Amino acid sequence: MSIAVSHAQLQEQIGQLLMVGFDGLVVNPEIENLIRQQRIGGVILFRRNIDTPAQVAALCQQLQMINAEVSDLPLLIGIDQEGGMVMRIEEGVTPIPSAMAYARAASSPAQQANAIEACQALHQIAADELRQMGININFAPCLDINNNRANPVIGIRSFGEDAATVTQYGLAALRGIHAAGIAATAKHFPGHGDTATDSHYALPLVAHDLARLNAVELVPFKAAIAAGVDAVMTAHVVFAAIEPDTTLPATLSRKVLTGLLRQQLDFGGLIITDCLEMDAIAARPRVSDCPGAAGSVQGAVQAIAAGADIALVSHTYSRQVAAVEALLKAVETGYVNVDQIQQSLDRITLLKKSKAMTQWRDLVQPPAQLQAPAAMALAQQVQAQAIEMHGLPLDQHATTLLITVELMQRTEIDEVALGASRSARGTLLPLLQAAGVDVSEIIISPQVNDSEWAQVIAAQASAPQVIFQSYNATRFARQSELIRQIAADKLLLIAGRNPYDIDIAPQAKTRIAACSNRPAVLALMAKKLLGDLE
Repeated sequence: MSIAVSHAQLQEQIGQLLMVGFDGLVVNPEIENLIRQQRIGGVILFRRNIDTPAQVAALCQQLQMINAEVSDLPLLIGIDQEGGMVMRIEEGVTPIPSAMAYARAASSPAQQANAIEACQALHQIAADELRQMGININFAPCLDINNNRANPVIGIRSFGEDAATVTQYGLAALRGIHAAGIAATAKHFPGHGDTATDSHYALPLVAHDLARLNAVELVPFKAAIAAGVDAVMTAHVVFAAIEPDTTLPATLSRKVLTGLLRQQLDFGGLIITDCLEMDAIAARPRVSDCPGAAGSVQGAVQAIAAGADIALVSHTYSRQVAAVEALLKAVETGYVNVDQIQQSLDRITLLKKSKAMTQWRDLVQPPAQLQAPAAMALAQQVQAQAIEMHGLPLDQHATTLLITVELMQRTEIDEVALGASRSARGTLLPLLQAAGVDVSEIIISPQVNDSEWAQVIAAQASAPQVIFQSYNATRFARQSELIRQIAADKLLLIAGRNPYDIDIAPQAKTRIAACSNRPAVLALMAKKLLGDLE
């Protein structure tokens, strides 16, 4: 039976169904308005909000204090702190390896138990550090199975390339996050692993039949649900075997979210969308009978109507305000059922009354237990074991040309190597210079434009040895071809992100993969190159 509510009460309830992001290291007028006036129930943090752990803790405390003036329920404050390449907070915390590094650190079946134990321990460490800063939900673990090497967005964010590996390590990560006392999120349901399209830019489609999905993609999610995962994040991916309308990604499909996830898999926790400002949603044409403007705003309405509990709008203030207004209209006109809204509110309230959410007033500032020596040692041990090296060390006495492939534009996942980014560059240059190597660097983009190509070809011709630090070269034909243009006997090929890049030049003098190009990993990689790491 529907319960009658006033417009003001409905607006307060609708606000709980939104999670938003904002710009800046401190509370700005936009996010304060969203909390006070729109009654937004959740905030997501990105690198643009991060300076130091103390600053993050103060920011989270300020956000919660503002919210406490207008709501009895605390804010959900979330972040993508997966490890490796996707760590929004990097400085001052334990450098957790990428998901794929754990299984690669287990070079024999006998070592697997240790690697799984380390995965749980490091995820607990990372989650506890988040808890100390006031972050109460981590958008991890990533349970996508990276069974498509051409995948542009998952790769090393996945624990592996088969269902068993992803399930083993994913559940270990989940246990670790829960042990730290914050909420965990399984993503990206029903699975973003077997796609060759990035949903940040277009709408991927998975054409596998239901039998295959049940045998592969859904296996880790079923296990996580059985283990009590708090939330599931949706994928902006079409699953034709479940949703016959191939214009509807899982995020907007009632057949996927309600039919499959709620009813068939019996998931009772929160369903949270991936960011609705990704082009798979933002670029969608207007739906005539759905309230709101085309793209992200209508995406919020459609996602809630499909069965999502929380719509994530990460960036644009005008879209965030418009999403609240559109959801209000959707409920008032019957496009979204008010009983469904109440069910979502019940699930949100249940999580927000848990210890993980209510302890924000008691947190010590600044956080006091970060980067514990044992935690740092364990992270370094796992990462060192995950480094795969073939061939000879660097000749430290020879002049060296370093070619660093560096991102030139930001994405939701790749927020590094930008002039505006607060994160360090992913380059070996200072490490080699500190070791006394005579090295010069050329920085190129992943796509390799004509001027970059010409510069590298000219410089490498006279270089005694060339280190090429790639970035997903298997996805960029010109980057791959440029690698092949360098004589194998002087090429040291470093896979800067996905490990598959080392297969491009199997005859290279040296090939190294480490599942990341972040500073903690590069320090170990430099030692490996210099022959200082077994």
